[in-house]
Amino acid sequence: MPKSLFGEPFSIASFKGWIHPQYNHPHLVQSLRDCHSLFEQPESRILMDKRNRVGVVSLPLQDGQRIEVVIKEFEPLGIDKLKSYFLPSKAFRAWRGAASLVARQIETPRPIAYLEPKKKGLFRQCFFLTEEVSGVEEIRSLFQGLPPLELRNLLASLVRYLLRCHQKGILHRDLSDGNILVKKDERGDYIFYLVDTNRIKERKKIRLLTRIKNLVRLGIPPSDQDFFLDQYLVNSLHKKLPKLWYRWNKKAFASYIGLKKKLRLRQLSRKLRIQ
Repeated sequence: MPKSLFGEPFSIASFKGWIHPQYNHPHLVQSLRDCHSLFEQPESRILMDKRNRVGVVSLPLQDGQRIEVVIKEFEPLGIDKLKSYFLPSKAFRAWRGAASLVARQIETPRPIAYLEPKKKGLFRQCFFLTEEVSGVEEIRSLFQGLPPLELRNLLASLVRYLLRCHQKGILHRDLSDGNILVKKDERGDYIFYLVDTNRIKERKKIRLLTRIKNLVRLGIPPSDQDFFLDQYLVNSLHKKLPKLWYRWNKKAFASYIGLKKKLRLRQLSRKLRIQ
């Protein structure tokens, strides 16, 4: 296992995985025997039910206490079914990514455990669990709703966070609005959390143009993109080329998203026999 990985190995029923030592006790482990049923508990909340299923569930701790946990179920589809037979599971990659962030003191919801089938095979689900962070929201809502001056404060704080991630060798391959959670602390400062950690990659050094390209999926309002880039490039000697690189990749990404939407609409219309 990578040196940055923490925790303890464990197994339950037909699953194996790793668990945070703080949560490795019989009550919680036994509750993971059937992760599918956790989604069906009356008090559970489903956050997403698309390609992957995400929900908030309540798990038992010692002395009758309970903890609210975010559980993500990965179900391989399409080519991912075949890849899951040869490659590490997405749950393991999520645990490894979260461990990389924890080791570098970069904020992310505390990982609790991951589970994958004991035997390699196709069509098998796996699970990744983290603590629920209270009071957070996806950063997209703030991009859309904050007044101009406060938005600039948010962007300046976000730049400092992302620079720290990049300088510590963390590259999130899907750095989008839905994968950054944010809230304010008692002093009114913004705190950011990276999620979807199965997309985290570790690098010894991340080149500037790679870092700039990593920013294009964020929905920074067009009127604030120059401010955002100026803040990110404040210590860079050359700014013109990185800005051009950002704008070119931004247009390319927008074209890619537009094409995907058109193809999906065409597929839907064919299914409905509209065309």
